[in-house]
Amino acid sequence: MKALTEIPQAPGRIGRIGRAGRTGRAGRSDTIYEVAQQAGVSIATVSRVMRGTAGVAPDTRERVLRSVSDLRYTPSRSARSLAEGRHAASGIVFPDLSGPYFAEVVLGYEEVAAETGRSVLILTTHGREAARERVLDLAARVDGMVVLGRTVGDDVLAELVSKGLPLVVLARYPVEGADSVNAANEASAYALTTHLARDHGHRSFAFLGDAGASTDTSDRWRGFTQALADCGVPVPSAPVPCPFDEDDGRAAAERLLVDRPPRALVCANDEIALGAITAAEALGLRVPDDLAITGWDDLMAARHSRPGLTTVSQPMRALGALAAHRLHERVAGDRNEPRHEVLPTQLVQRASCGHHPEENR
Repeated sequence: MKALTEIPQAPGRIGRIGRAGRTGRAGRSDTIYEVAQQAGVSIATVSRVMRGTAGVAPDTRERVLRSVSDLRYTPSRSARSLAEGRHAASGIVFPDLSGPYFAEVVLGYEEVAAETGRSVLILTTHGREAARERVLDLAARVDGMVVLGRTVGDDVLAELVSKGLPLVVLARYPVEGADSVNAANEASAYALTTHLARDHGHRSFAFLGDAGASTDTSDRWRGFTQALADCGVPVPSAPVPCPFDEDDGRAAAERLLVDRPPRALVCANDEIALGAITAAEALGLRVPDDLAITGWDDLMAARHSRPGLTTVSQPMRALGALAAHRLHERVAGDRNEPRHEVLPTQLVQRASCGHHPEENR
């Protein structure tokens, strides 16, 4: 499957189950199978003894440990996984991997996966065509899975849960039987829009981003419209559709700004906003004097752009890390009840929305 990327984590590699232990007297590797055979037990019993799990009779435990000593057996991670019927890998599913947002989430996820001794399989679906088949195929190769956004429908997620696969949804509304990890969107979008309308007095707005493609963006649009209504400012009938990258942001902003540009342009992420700033400059519009522009994420580029980009900072790497922690708990059997968590976000005021006495840098 071309969309599948394997990231091996030490020790071991995905898809390779090695033979464990030191070389025995006959010049062959002694494995969990030899230990089980000599002790007269199943490999599952050997695994329980090595993990210190309760439920093994004392004499059986002593017999297994004696065989382990005789054969000088050292269990590898892959051998334990095989004995336990696991893959020693987890999966994470994205609609796409382009852009710094996805990169930060993956970094956070991968760091925790490395700490817990798991390899990571990353699946990018690049749209929903054949996404169901790809996700179900990945599910057969991992011990648990994180699914980001609206990559697949709720019916696919319900099918995974019904099969007993530990599941965490990220940047998506909760699904029954699965954990969920999200960032606060609606309240921060409300605060951002209120700042533009009340503190800067802007009265004409547009929202740039595809609310239908992203749960996060849908919540940001909701907070945006509610703030405008509460401030007595005309509410746009719909967002201006735009993919979440700088080139598309520039193109969409150019089309929007040619005729009757709004006084404030709220963008669904920083990449769109940076493209919009480029479009405004090309059309002779000064930011923020002629047009206020805001983003979301607080990328490094947002901090160093000129003017500095007003945005909302969200903990992208922490989102990935928390999803990995919650998935590990479910795979390890530490708990069964789903948890639903929302990480805080923060408005960061810079010069792109108007001048402030003190700007956050």
